[in-house]
Amino acid sequence: MDPRTSAQDVMLCDLCETAVVQMHCDTCLVNLCKACVGEHISTDESKDHKVVKFDSRKSTLLFPGCESHSHDEERCEMYCNQCDIPVCNTCIASDHHLGHKYSKILQILDEKRNKIMKDVTELNETIYPTYHDIASDVQNRMSQLEKEYGDLSTAITKHGEDWHREIDKLVKKLKAEVDEMKNKQLQTLQKHLDEINKTMAGIKDEINSVEMAIDTNDLSKLFSVTSNVDIYRNLPHKIMPSLPKFKPGKIQGENLIKLYGSLASGYLTSNEHGYSMKTIQKSPEAGSSPPVKQLLNEPETVTTIDTGYRGYLYNVACLSSEEIWTSGSDSTMKLFSINQGSLLKSITSTSGKVSTNIAVTKCGDLVYTDLK
Repeated sequence: MDPRTSAQDVMLCDLCETAVVQMHCDTCLVNLCKACVGEHISTDESKDHKVVKFDSRKSTLLFPGCESHSHDEERCEMYCNQCDIPVCNTCIASDHHLGHKYSKILQILDEKRNKIMKDVTELNETIYPTYHDIASDVQNRMSQLEKEYGDLSTAITKHGEDWHREIDKLVKKLKAEVDEMKNKQLQTLQKHLDEINKTMAGIKDEINSVEMAIDTNDLSKLFSVTSNVDIYRNLPHKIMPSLPKFKPGKIQGENLIKLYGSLASGYLTSNEHGYSMKTIQKSPEAGSSPPVKQLLNEPETVTTIDTGYRGYLYNVACLSSEEIWTSGSDSTMKLFSINQGSLLKSITSTSGKVSTNIAVTKCGDLVYTDLK
């Protein structure tokens, strides 16, 4: 295939870098064209060059070089079972491996190849599909989390709108009460003003009547004049309106949160054995392989906690990787710190009876049942 006219990638000779590869040296792992074979062999005549056609490359086994002797000249065709290393003929003849048992390195490599093939099969058929399912599960959880957090924000917003409506109603009611009080007091003061104006008109009439009697020559009219000064000296009561006072409730953050509604903290838990390995169903003729089992680690004591129950400790429920709820032979449920072993909170059952079982929900709420 001519690299100048072909659209495909062409492997070129490692020596001249211009001609197409036709041969391969299994000893040096070098690609060659036919013209460069002689030059390659003459460059290093100390090696036993195994030059084959390119299509037959890797047909010649290249044993590993010896780490203890000449790496290029001494090749390891045996394997020391005691030392767990490849060895050459010089190593076998030396005193260092005296009395050791050997295996053919090809046998060791076959066993290793079989193990690797089993591992690759497990990776392809079991482990990778399991991780693929885990990734899908995490993605689904993320999508669900987005939705649930959106619903949570919507619920908080709706609750706020409900509060606004109730506050608007309360403001409207209070303002209506203010208007009613104002109108009643204004009506009382208007009635009082009308009585004062009436009295002032009577005083004015009496002044005119007296002045006319004084200016007349008719003595009988003067004698008939009577004065109501004593009556008018009794001034009316002074009516002072008393304004209602608005005493606003204190807006305190903590109390407001209690009234409006608090938000329980979310958290993430990590379950070491939350996932199980995916199993592949095979047909009977395909052969069966032993199922992959999840092995438990040896238990380890993290901390020792004195729960303080008079009788027995009945139940333990994990709130998180750092906190646990406990219940015992009385009505008290206790929250402890795992790392510090300290008591964080105590709750007594509503009935006062022994809490026989406890559990923690996904939201972190404690659920219990009492004896009755």
